[in-house]
Amino acid sequence: MSPPLIAVLNGPNLNLLGTREPKIYGADTLDDIEALCAEVADQEGLAIDFRQTNGEGELVSWVQECRGRASGIVINPAGYSFTSIALLDALVAVRLPVIEVHLTNIHRREAFRHVSYVSRAATGVICGLGPQGYALALRAMTDMLATAQNELDDDA
Repeated sequence: MSPPLIAVLNGPNLNLLGTREPKIYGADTLDDIEALCAEVADQEGLAIDFRQTNGEGELVSWVQECRGRASGIVINPAGYSFTSIALLDALVAVRLPVIEVHLTNIHRREAFRHVSYVSRAATGVICGLGPQGYALALRAMTDMLATAQNELDDDA
């Protein structure tokens, strides 16, 4: 049996990590975060599909592609967290476990960052822990999938 696939989706400007405001976002690049996710996925027995886009429509399409393909979604929607009802609608529609990740603590930042539309679709939200938030999200996803499988087994 193949390992569960987790889509790790990243929104706009995350391709600039490491050079974009390192005092806020840190020195790690998106490639560093992808390597961390690959390592954790291997430890947890997961497969990942790690992607980044600056386009809202592309991100929405990727979420839609997860239906019937992925077991869960880890998403850092970046700026689309606070603006994209289309992304929220797509996440709700796919009916998968979703963990929202932010490198920074969005609640300690500008007021407009305090309300994430995406959070309404998320099973959980991790913010302010830098790249380790991704690792925690993948580990949490493993636990959520195992719990869901155990519940299915108990019903059988």
